[in-house]
Amino acid sequence: MRLSSGNSSDDGPCLRGRRLALDVGARRIGMAVSDPLGLISSPGTEHIERTGDEDRDLELIGRWIRRYDPVEVVVGLPLRTDGSAGEAARRVMAFAERVRERFAVPVVLWDERFSTVIAENALIESGVRRRTRRQVRDSVAASLILQSYLDHLRRQADRSDCDENGESGS
Repeated sequence: MRLSSGNSSDDGPCLRGRRLALDVGARRIGMAVSDPLGLISSPGTEHIERTGDEDRDLELIGRWIRRYDPVEVVVGLPLRTDGSAGEAARRVMAFAERVRERFAVPVVLWDERFSTVIAENALIESGVRRRTRRQVRDSVAASLILQSYLDHLRRQADRSDCDENGESGS
């Protein structure tokens, strides 16, 4: 689901550039960023410990947006296992809308089901200590969400009329 900022063209899969992902949880917001071509996701080295002050959270996200200058912000959408949107998804959708409004950047909501569980399991398998896992889990989850979205874009581009520079041929 795409929330348009109203100030950029929607080139869909042909749009190249860095993307920023957010895994918005009740306690933390994890961050990941793609490479400048929008091919590979990496977990961010920072996360936000939420305090209940949404303006503070948005200001910290704004720092990431200014630093990375993304063409889109991808926000993980915590759908239920049946695909429906519960209360957590509605809160994330409202937060994503505030990000879009405040920073005039296109925002994409992307299914994040099981991303935190997958991130936790990968960190356990890698031997990461519990205390460290808590600090990086949400950014690893954001990276999984972002990589899923980038892979989707790549599949779409393979079926689209994109040239070697990522431009739409139409």
